[in-house]
Amino acid sequence: MTGSIFDVEEFAVYDGPGMRTVIFLKGCPLRCRWCHNPEGLRPGPQRVTSHSMCIRCGACSSVCPSPDQCTGCGKCMDICPAEAVHIAGAPVEAQVVADKVLANAKLLAMNGGGVTFSGGEPLLQPDFVLELCSLLPDLHKCIETCGYAPAEVFDRVTGAMDYVIMDVKLVDSAAHKRWTGVDNECILQNLQRLKQSGKPFRIRIPLIPDVNDSPENMRATAQLIAGAPALDQVELLPYHTAAGAKYQSAGLRYDPGFPIDKAPQIDTQPFEQLGMEVHVL
Repeated sequence: MTGSIFDVEEFAVYDGPGMRTVIFLKGCPLRCRWCHNPEGLRPGPQRVTSHSMCIRCGACSSVCPSPDQCTGCGKCMDICPAEAVHIAGAPVEAQVVADKVLANAKLLAMNGGGVTFSGGEPLLQPDFVLELCSLLPDLHKCIETCGYAPAEVFDRVTGAMDYVIMDVKLVDSAAHKRWTGVDNECILQNLQRLKQSGKPFRIRIPLIPDVNDSPENMRATAQLIAGAPALDQVELLPYHTAAGAKYQSAGLRYDPGFPIDKAPQIDTQPFEQLGMEVHVL
């Protein structure tokens, strides 16, 4: 079975328990205005250019068969003399990815870690993720997901994991749709399913200035996730300005719609008052 990934990060320490290998899968159903992995949004192959390395020789344009719409064919990458171009999301066999993870399996296990499936949104490639799980039977498995998926897919994939990291961005549905492009009905339903499953999990909240860092949203989020015995911790991720720099490389326009030079409010009290462990990353 083949899938589409755009990166594999080794020896990561912020994507689940212990030391981990993180597999970033292509494609996402959300369009969060603050996304820091724009090269993971589209499901197919995508050209990414390092403009600081580009010598503007025009070689890539001379071989491009579809200048109006990149197809990710890779001809530009092959001819670039500065190696400033790469293709994010080339199809790859599950066994190839599994072999890369297994190369460090003993080290990962010794450090209380394993493998984490992230993205993009890994639930868009459920069969590929499950195939990878079957090829990594002895490794601790974690998924980081936005939760936007049919209940059957959510249950099937999270059921194969040892640990779940789920993002919660906004509680209000209209605000969620404004800032992510979709409403949050199925996300909240899947969150409830996760709470009731008994599966160990943590909640991640990206803190975006003037978007979701208000006291009202923080209190509503704390109430939403309260009362889950298997909740391990809550992580708050303040917005960082490095996100926007990647859009030009991916051929996209960055239009966040919020003040990127403003620090978000960080308030852990709504969670701590309800007995939750909170970390600011």
